[in-house]
Parts: sequence; C-alpha cells; structure tokens
Amino acid sequence: MLRLHPAQAVVTGFAGAILAGTTLLALPIARRSGEVTDFYDALFTAVSAVCVTGLTSVDTATHWSPLGLVVIMLLIQLGGLGIMVFATLIGLVLARRVSVRSRLNTAAETDAVGAADVRRVVRAILTISLVVEAGVFVAIFPRFVWAYGYSVGEAAWHALFHAVSSFNNAGFALYSDNLMGFAADPWICLPICAAIVLGGLGFPVLMQLRRELRRPLHWTMNTRLVLTVTAALLVLGTVYITALEWSNPDTLGAYDPMARLLIGFFHSVQTRTAGFNSVDIGLMRDETWVGMDVLMFIGGGPAGTAGGIKVTTFAVLYFILVTELRGEGAVNVFGKRLSRAVHRQAIAVVLMAIAAVMVAAVALMLITGHALDRVLFEAVSAFGTVGLSTGITYDLPPAAKVILSLLMFLGRIGPLTLGSALALRERRVLYELPKERPAIG
Repeated sequence: MLRLHPAQAVVTGFAGAILAGTTLLALPIARRSGEVTDFYDALFTAVSAVCVTGLTSVDTATHWSPLGLVVIMLLIQLGGLGIMVFATLIGLVLARRVSVRSRLNTAAETDAVGAADVRRVVRAILTISLVVEAGVFVAIFPRFVWAYGYSVGEAAWHALFHAVSSFNNAGFALYSDNLMGFAADPWICLPICAAIVLGGLGFPVLMQLRRELRRPLHWTMNTRLVLTVTAALLVLGTVYITALEWSNPDTLGAYDPMARLLIGFFHSVQTRTAGFNSVDIGLMRDETWVGMDVLMFIGGGPAGTAGGIKVTTFAVLYFILVTELRGEGAVNVFGKRLSRAVHRQAIAVVLMAIAAVMVAAVALMLITGHALDRVLFEAVSAFGTVGLSTGITYDLPPAAKVILSLLMFLGRIGPLTLGSALALRERRVLYELPKERPAIG
C-alpha cells in the first residue's frame, strides 16, 4: 500500500475518480445513438463533474444517454462529498472503523480540526448533503409536475439531478439552454439558489450553524468571515449584474421588473461557483463579465463544494490591507488576532491563482484566437469551478480543453494542496537568516 502524504492522497484520489469517470463516459452505452464521444470530451466532462464545475464541451441534454447522465450525477456527488470523505464513509459502513491514515487524509481534505474529529465530520457531511438535496427535491418536484406537465418519473429524475447538481455547486443541467426556460420562475430558481448558497458556505460553517445557530457569540472566525463576506458579495453581485444588464434586450431587458431582479440575484448566486444560467451569458455586456470574473475568482467558503480563492482568503487580504493603511502592528478580525501563518497562506494562494489563470488565458488566446475578455472569463470560470461560459467551450480544440481541465482540477484541489502534493519532501529548517528589509512601493 502506497504511503502517501495526505495532500498527495487527496490529489491521487481525485485523479483516480476522474480516470474512472473518463473511462465510463467513453463507453458507447454512455452516449446517445448517433453521438460520438472522443477522449477529450469524455475527459473534460469527467473533470468538470468530479471538480463540480459544470463547464461542458458537448450538449449534456442531447449527447449523453440516461446511463451517461447517471454517471455524471454520481461523479458530481462524489466530487462534492470529497474523495477521501467517500473512502472514509465506505470504511465506516463496511469495517466500522477508520484507519489513522484515512483519518489524516480526510482531515486534509475537509479542513477538520484534527484526525480525532473525522468520524463526526464524515457523518455530518453526509447528513447535510442528503438533507439539503432532499429539501431541494421536495421543493421543485411538484413544480415540474404541476406547472410543466412532466410525468411523475420524469419530474423525479429532473428534480433529483438538479438537486444534486445545485448543492454540489456543479451547474450541470438537463436542458440544452441550461435553466433559461425557468428564468422567471422563482419556484425553480430560488430553491436551487438556496442549495448553491448552502453548499458554497462550506461544511465547517454548516456544521457549526447546525449546532450553534442561535449562539452567534460562539461562532468561530471562519464562520463569521464566510457568512459576512458571502452576504456582502451576494448583495453587491445582485446590484452590479442587475444594474448593468437592466436595459440589455438580450438578457434582463426582455423581462418584467420582478423577473429582472430574480435573474440578477440568480446570476449573482451562480458566481459563487455554481454555473447555472437563466439568460445567455455570451450576450451580457463586457462590463458585466469583468464583475463576474472578480466574483468567480473569489468563490465561496473553504472545505465545501465551492471553488475560487475562497471568501476567507479574500477577507484576510482585505484586513491585511486595512491594517497596513492604519499603520497597526497586528491584523485583528472580529476581536481576534490573525495568525501570521495565515497571512502567508492567503498571499500564496492568491499569487498562485493569479499566475495559473493568467498563464492559462494567454495560452488559450494563442491556441484559439479568441479575444481576452472571453478566454479570461472561461479561465476564471474553470479555476473557480463555476461552469459559466460565454459560449466558446463547445468549439475549443483539444489542447484548450486540456488547459481548462487542469484549471478545474487545480481549482477543486486548491493551489496549496496541489503544491504540497507535488513537493518531493518536507524540509524543516533548523536555523534563521539575518533580517533585512527591501524598499516596498
């Protein structure tokens, strides 16, 4: 049995799931009659599903057979729960115990406090996932039957698929136009938005809210940061998107005022790394794309189904900036002093993320010939595991699909986790060098 560092085990687990998903989706029975699935499309779809992104290189509704869609849904659920979490869950069910190494691997993937908490964390993650997905299913199933005339079986399948896809922030839909047919329907859009927001908060936040919802004074700094920044970004995103697209006849301008507000809010939620769309993203204004790039890059909460640099990283950088401008010595957040190790981690994550997105965007421009605004949107969407697209994904050459696949993988794993996994060994330095300060700014 390979003795891997926990970070290496996480990366290997996701890579193995992607390989298995690619193999299954490449089978003839996974596609509809008359459709052809080459290796790159199978790989791209598997990566997008396991990394809960939602970018697609083929039409999900018409290309995949019912079996292929089931495989995609299972890959989404597996990727959302986490590979190590799923492996630990299997160990609990079959063997009634979890090895120390499995505990370490799961703790590395879920950001659990320690290896001793893994059993509780895994059970809580499974419970939360099933409860939220069941809630969305119950909310939208009757709507499919009564308002859209679906049969009971068809409505159940559509409700189940979109419940799993929404809570896991995947953005896969069973319609060629994604959710554009439901743009003005709050009974479909709002339950999906609620599941996306809950999934984007992260499991540590959801677990604490489940225990201490009415005792906010007991909330950790992580919970307070995630809730505060998420609420602020949702409001700002709604105002920004709605204001810029209000008079655009190709998007919000075609609807009544209440529907425009719903659509603006819906797409603000999607930038939390979900990827559904109820209007054509490719017809939005360039200025809207820029704002959505920023929101997608920030992403959602840590240790959940969201991607991006995470709202906590963004908040830490904000408080570091405020502290520096004020000339204070320590960074204080909600009455607590922030560890200097967190400063370094936040800066490292942001710099690695910017480097990855920019290198990928330049490569995509050279390969495809598309303009910067479109390829940058695709690159940020892939890294943030969002799944929103300006419409160029279907026509990308194989090399571009591989680049976006690598970005999705990096965004789901996390730059620091992938960096730790690629490191040959850990080295502890037993000495310190003399200090010196260069001129900054």
